[in-house]
Amino acid sequence: MSRCATVSRVLDEPVSGTAATATTWLLLEQPGPWGARALTSSHLDPALGRALEAAADGTGVRIALIRRPGRHADPGPPPVRQVYAAHTVPGRVWLHGATTVEPRNLLGLDFAALGAGDHRSFGAVLGGRPHRGDPLALVCTNGKRDRCCALLGRPLATELVASGVRGVWEVTHLGGHRFAPTVLVLPYGYAYGRAGAHTVKEALHGVQEGRVLVEGCRGCSAWERPGQAAELAVRTAADEYRAGVLSVVRTEGTAPRWEVTVAHADGRRWRVTVAQGASLPPRPESCGAEVLGTPARMDVVEVRELRPTALAC
Repeated sequence: MSRCATVSRVLDEPVSGTAATATTWLLLEQPGPWGARALTSSHLDPALGRALEAAADGTGVRIALIRRPGRHADPGPPPVRQVYAAHTVPGRVWLHGATTVEPRNLLGLDFAALGAGDHRSFGAVLGGRPHRGDPLALVCTNGKRDRCCALLGRPLATELVASGVRGVWEVTHLGGHRFAPTVLVLPYGYAYGRAGAHTVKEALHGVQEGRVLVEGCRGCSAWERPGQAAELAVRTAADEYRAGVLSVVRTEGTAPRWEVTVAHADGRRWRVTVAQGASLPPRPESCGAEVLGTPARMDVVEVRELRPTALAC
């Protein structure tokens, strides 16, 4: 007889399980307008943008541009740019900051090491130090990628700043524009969709208390999409909202069905069945889309806690 405790549910049009994937985020301040592919279609040197993309490819590092909320008339290159690096794997999370007058210096970073959670090159190359300020709220406002992000993201960023929230930046494309406005919260790396100012404030407050807000959450960027959905499902099933205590340790299967094993720092484990479905009824996949689509979604079909005597079930 199986000794697995079982919980079943299917998420209806979930915002979870579709966040951008990256073990480490590298953020570079770049004011002014952004194009659809911001690293090569902004006022950053496009040759540098291509070189950064190539350096980060396959390392787990995702590079994004950030700018201060507000009007984006081009003031010319900033004399000093803010740079952040954040590693989002639970149990090894860190957020470091630095400044640079020459963005080309980022090419000196060890991208493979950054992706694996080693921040030493960030300190050696850029003089980076642990970030001691408020957690960061990165609001996607890249309207050239999808106008939803500008129409819904920019007012959110403006509202947050006007209400006194610190650590707010506009950011290039995070993915999942049909959930705009989308927000990434660092250092833990959880993304939120259809986010209002109250949700973002609650998520930031949660970071300061070491917990994860699951309402509106699209998952942790450290995991692939099935793992993102599985981890959030376990949080709800186990009533566990502390940050850093759950990890995706195994994902078996291929689309459209996966078996994901989620482990707790205290030794408990869960096996989660995740199925790829289609969002119905058909809907526009962005603000400007005229053709209806059925975007993929991650459905959590079953959550089974594996008891110590039944880990093989």
